Amino acid sequence: MSKIGALSLLSATASSANPLTSEAAEEKNHFVAGPYLQNISSDEVTVMWITHKNSFSWLEYGAGTYTSKREFGYSNGLIEANNRINKITISGLKPGTEHKYKIVSTEVLGYKGSKVEFGETISSVMYGFKTPAANEDEFKMVVFNDIHDRPQIIPQLLYRHGYTGNKRDYDFVVFNGDCFDWVTEESQVVDHLIKPTVDIFATEFPFILTQGNHECRGSFSRHIPQYFAYPENKFYYSFTRGPVHFVILDSGEDKADDSVEYGGLSAFDRYRETQQKWLEKEIETEAFKKSHFRILLIHISPWHSGDWHGTLHCRQVFGPTLNKAKFDLQLSGHTHRYATHDADATHNFPIVIGGGPIEGNRTLIKLHATSKELNLRMIRDDGEVVGKYTIVKKSR
Repeated sequence: MSKIGALSLLSATASSANPLTSEAAEEKNHFVAGPYLQNISSDEVTVMWITHKNSFSWLEYGAGTYTSKREFGYSNGLIEANNRINKITISGLKPGTEHKYKIVSTEVLGYKGSKVEFGETISSVMYGFKTPAANEDEFKMVVFNDIHDRPQIIPQLLYRHGYTGNKRDYDFVVFNGDCFDWVTEESQVVDHLIKPTVDIFATEFPFILTQGNHECRGSFSRHIPQYFAYPENKFYYSFTRGPVHFVILDSGEDKADDSVEYGGLSAFDRYRETQQKWLEKEIETEAFKKSHFRILLIHISPWHSGDWHGTLHCRQVFGPTLNKAKFDLQLSGHTHRYATHDADATHNFPIVIGGGPIEGNRTLIKLHATSKELNLRMIRDDGEVVGKYTIVKKSR
């Protein structure tokens, strides 16, 4: 691939900031992390990976056992190259079908005028995933929250409670905020989240990271979106999977924007107000209205999450619209105290809040959705079921 004429189309692009020490930079090019899947649908998926050196990268893929197709990323007419973080979307896939793929990267050594100098090409083993059926009426998911730089929680809870027999009991995974404490460098994002998911499931099954208040903190926090695939590059969005329409909101920081800890560099009140305007439009969409079930993912619950500014402002700006929308279920974290809250006079849908990062208080939320009902169990790390809901489809 490095020899074909398409490479001559490459133009100089701004090199990604490469946070490598001079000693590490002497290492040969290799895959730092990945591949990991994002945003899967019945006909599309985004594949991501990170290389050690700036490279030109592409995917080789195909249905069944063949990889007869290739795809690369491009922006404004330029093929993505001279970068380390790769985010390539393949579309036009056949629904409900097994697909094979591998990742390939050729190091970009430099530019001499219009000539690009390439180095060694590296490639992965073959991986596989299955696109959901177009008329999918059932799926399973699991939800983590508040692991706070304790990556061992991911394999511990998944291997204990994420299987039925020898079979995975999930089609995708959600990390519902606060995977980190203060985000200070790339290796933290890679070692504490991306690598553990790749080791267990992310080459075959996608995951979602919703932003918690701790993802907002630290010198590297503004770089986090580069490492994951978000629709329109926003932390708030919606998608439909089978019978469920998901809405994801970003609750932002729990402290006020003028808090001295953030040096005047926060604008979460304005950000939440922008989301509220989007939410008003979202609940009027056909996808939302026609869905069998509606689930809200938000790190800080607008209710039952104390009286910090972020909670109160979420309640003020999101609360009336969420109640108007008639959600079936909300999943949250943040408090480090697992709990379930039935619908009441303040919120007309049940709320499930997962536990914290300390052993004995960690939880895995398991959801099984069909066209007729939602079955949820919140399992503590010792196997005790500490929350349970069965929600039957309602007539709208």
